[in-house]
Amino acid sequence: MSSTIDAVLRTAVDSGALPHVVAVAADRNGVIYEGAAGSTVAGGDDPVSPGTHFRIMSMTKIVTTVAALQQVEKGTLDLDAPVDTYRPEFADVQVLEGFDGDTPRLRPPASRATVKQLVTHTAGLSYWFWNEDITRWQSVTGTPNVLSGSTVIFTAPMVADPGTTFEYGINTDWLGRVVEAAAGVPLDVAVRDGITDPLGMSETSFAPTDEQRANLVALHVTGDDGRWTGIGEVLPASPEYYAGGHGLHSTPRDFLTFQQALLHGGTFEGTTILRRSTVDAAFTNQIGDLDFPAAIETADPASSFGFHAGPGNKWGYGLLLNTADVPGGRRAGSGAWAGLMNTHFWVDPAAGVTGAIYSQFLPFVPEEALGVYAAFEHALYASL
Repeated sequence: MSSTIDAVLRTAVDSGALPHVVAVAADRNGVIYEGAAGSTVAGGDDPVSPGTHFRIMSMTKIVTTVAALQQVEKGTLDLDAPVDTYRPEFADVQVLEGFDGDTPRLRPPASRATVKQLVTHTAGLSYWFWNEDITRWQSVTGTPNVLSGSTVIFTAPMVADPGTTFEYGINTDWLGRVVEAAAGVPLDVAVRDGITDPLGMSETSFAPTDEQRANLVALHVTGDDGRWTGIGEVLPASPEYYAGGHGLHSTPRDFLTFQQALLHGGTFEGTTILRRSTVDAAFTNQIGDLDFPAAIETADPASSFGFHAGPGNKWGYGLLLNTADVPGGRRAGSGAWAGLMNTHFWVDPAAGVTGAIYSQFLPFVPEEALGVYAAFEHALYASL
């Protein structure tokens, strides 16, 4: 297995499809693959490895979701309760209907969004890079996007009434604030005490140490010559809040421990972070007849090429669920998600395997990268 996957990774870097890449996988017996190709800065001599640090961005969402589900199990959080029960300021969030010139046209939502709607991205909140109205709202109001680390992002409006559509956005940042209210501690403490410390994930945090930052892969873009080049940090070193939607840094090896906990139904190596029934619910359709979009078009080409999941997908708790087998790959019922800077993971309970592939570049999911991800997955499943 390793030689085939190693070749996939090496070809990806040599061809220029990716600036660097790390891939990991595990089955129910433990880790079955670790491999890497390339350097922390393209063309450099510091190789990436499964112990290298990455900005995992929206892979943070499943961790925050687990922290919320832990509060549900403790009885301190009700998924069916309105969000403003825990965060009264959420009652001020309105729906953006359009614009009168440069003036946003806002109205109250038709219903009070629930915590479950935050978890399932059905509360009506969106992101700038996948919604032109939010991009314009930010421009005319002078509001920075969510990567700014500023709490002003919580003034962003909804783009649809709660419960009417799947709209991917800042829901999990709001969920992080709900967790803080329910748990009575900051989100970083809730995640540390409930998830990372019990699982021994010492390399995963919202605030990396100086040593961990020194081990952080550079974010890359392609220059005018088509070559990968590392750029400066785009995330604030001291954000004003713990971003439940994108704030964690981790290593592929460390996050694989979390993936294995999900694969094992919430208990891994004697440590339980969730009940099996709760994990089963996370891998079950939680959006009913609503559809996860087969394609989400970009509103900001510098950030994203869009997202093309194909038809027949649903959303569980923090996870994109495929409802049919992927030929040569993950089985129906697998849960997955990704991070904006091109980190991707999946957990396949039916096949008993979990995998992830990591790089650090923008924009999100160009076709060349999707080809590499598929080649890795197919090589992994062919070896099982």
